[in-house]
Amino acid sequence: MACFVYILGSEDTNGRRTYVGWTTDLERRLREHNTGTGARATRGRQWVLLYAERHAGRGEAMSREWHLKRERRFRKQLGGSLGRIS
Repeated sequence: MACFVYILGSEDTNGRRTYVGWTTDLERRLREHNTGTGARATRGRQWVLLYAERHAGRGEAMSREWHLKRERRFRKQLGGSLGRIS
């Protein structure tokens, strides 16, 4: 089953944030985050998909998620593009 690793971005009066996760259904997961039923850390914000990768399996996706969570420079670069997303 295909799995996706994704990075979401959000901006409000408290600043910009990114969130890294994995799923088997990107559209459903983004909808969950934006309706308050996603991860606790994403509640109360509107999120946009900044980046996604497709992986063959769950283990591979989870490993990549772990690495992306530690790549702050990459996430900061992606988050910087929030002002240019319409």
